[in-house]
Amino acid sequence: MSVESLFPRLEPLLPKVQKPIQYVGGELNSTVKDWDEATVRWALMYPDAYEVGLPNQGVQILYEILNELPETLAERTYAVWPDLEALMRSEGVPQFTVDGHRPVRAFDVLGVSFATELGYTNLLTALDLAGIPLDAVDRTDEDPIVLAGGHAAFNPEPIADFLDAAVLGDGEQIVIAISEVLREWKGEGSPGGRDELLLRLASTGGVYVPKFYDVEYHPDGRIKRVVPNRDGVPTRVFKHTVMDLDEWPYPKKPLVPLAETVHERFSVEIFRGCTRGCRFCQAGMITRPVRERSITTVGDMVEAGIRESGFNEVGLLSLSSADHSEIADITRGLADRYEGTQTGLSLPSTRVDAFNIDLANELSRNGRRSGLTFAPEGGSERMRKVINKMVTEEDLIRTVTTAYSNGWRQVKLYFMCGLPTEEDEDVLGIADLAKKVIKAGRDATGSRDIRCTVSIGGFVPKPHTPFQWAAQSDHETVDRRLRALRDALRSDKEYGRAIGYRYHDGKPSIVEGMLSRGDRRVGRVIRAVWEDGGRFDGWSEHFSFERWMAAAERALADVPVDVDWYTTRERDEHEVLPWDHLDAGLDREWLWQDWQDAVNSVEVEDCRWTPCYDCGVCPTMGTEIQIGPTGRKLLPLTVI
Repeated sequence: MSVESLFPRLEPLLPKVQKPIQYVGGELNSTVKDWDEATVRWALMYPDAYEVGLPNQGVQILYEILNELPETLAERTYAVWPDLEALMRSEGVPQFTVDGHRPVRAFDVLGVSFATELGYTNLLTALDLAGIPLDAVDRTDEDPIVLAGGHAAFNPEPIADFLDAAVLGDGEQIVIAISEVLREWKGEGSPGGRDELLLRLASTGGVYVPKFYDVEYHPDGRIKRVVPNRDGVPTRVFKHTVMDLDEWPYPKKPLVPLAETVHERFSVEIFRGCTRGCRFCQAGMITRPVRERSITTVGDMVEAGIRESGFNEVGLLSLSSADHSEIADITRGLADRYEGTQTGLSLPSTRVDAFNIDLANELSRNGRRSGLTFAPEGGSERMRKVINKMVTEEDLIRTVTTAYSNGWRQVKLYFMCGLPTEEDEDVLGIADLAKKVIKAGRDATGSRDIRCTVSIGGFVPKPHTPFQWAAQSDHETVDRRLRALRDALRSDKEYGRAIGYRYHDGKPSIVEGMLSRGDRRVGRVIRAVWEDGGRFDGWSEHFSFERWMAAAERALADVPVDVDWYTTRERDEHEVLPWDHLDAGLDREWLWQDWQDAVNSVEVEDCRWTPCYDCGVCPTMGTEIQIGPTGRKLLPLTVI
């Protein structure tokens, strides 16, 4: 049965809202397949505005893979701004996809990719606008399966009440497997309804269905245990890991936005995973092991992506791109290939100890010389040992001196405030480091036209990291230290004007901390915030700390936990954590030992180049580190 487009009802509303172009669809390389020819239909959502969601690599990859499958279609939906939300409610227009403008409730699966926990309230808005009951227990066979993925899905417990299922890890293969289960179930006449479908998905061990697990609590609020309540459901759910990235060269045809977005480039993921061992970094821990794309696959992807999109910037992405075993050959080969064209190359922030001037020169050969970004993370040598960021002050000064000597005039340094064991002097050390950077640049160039920007974010302990047991710093302490650092920078007449200072206050970090390490009881807080008007909490102009605190006080009044319990409380070794039944492959005992090493400022090497230190991922997941070099070269394209 065909589903009609909602666009005739949506179009009259668009002249009344900001940026109406973000809702019309029709981007280059977008896909609208025949509804009736598909058996399995996915609506893929990034729970933020179009300008943030469209460039998201994960959604673009899954969108393309699913639409390549026979009898399967995928369309995209994003969070609508409050102005359109109000009009949709008043005119009865439901949540829609931007591709075919079809109602989201008509799809079989609503797959939501969470890069951050602050998108949770936007999920509730989309469900409500779609006419899908917020609580999974209230849904019928007429409602889609609401499925979460992305990094924040490694602890989906705070939104467990709103989810039918969650998937951990890489999505390329599991979305195909889920589609096949759906196709078979529908082909059999949908026996047993959505409950049977969810049971089939859960029994594979690769899909987490929260309703099939009961959570029991101790009287003091701690979790006693999490146990399956159905036969055939595994006690632990494992993450998915794609082991040969060369077999998955997506996106092949990147979406080209109609409206301005946060990233205007074609991005190629040159490797996945990281074993640097930064203890604060959830992404590095949960994406292990390292798996490199070969130099030839990267070259083929860049060639195809530029041809299909027309983008003139290529981002070579990973968690630490300069660590690719063939990064020099990749950048030199691409610079040779596209020399004389408008195509430029970029890397995300570069590790201080991985930077070299040859690499930087190759990246800037075809483009303008923009600023360089480095992330020391900690303001003192001691803090960098605590977080296992093995960068010395000498490393940083040597690197920025090289950059300034070779023509760069702007360097950005990224730090965090509120790290475990942090003291006031660790944060004030950032000011001393920034001044030394400016002095080094002036000495190296003989010029006072040297700039350094210090950017600071509040630290949030994350699941599946050594800091998952740590007490989070309260926002008063973070804000006091950030003010002291600001004063230390501004008061210096010799260097103050040359140093820019950007920081985020500590209040959003407390909310993120509650959401990142929360359990199912936090769901009632999320719902209360949403009912009170909470939307787009990742945007400073929409975020309200007071709303979150008031909602938490009301929603948690009858349980022995509060915001501080979830955030500023340190956990002991044997406490059951909300995500312990969700397996990222990391050995819990190894994580605990690494936490003890952090407290004692003991550093751990990168296992790419040293013996294995038994984090557990490779044997648990049946995987292995995949790195080069391959010995192949990237040759210039031949014009025929």
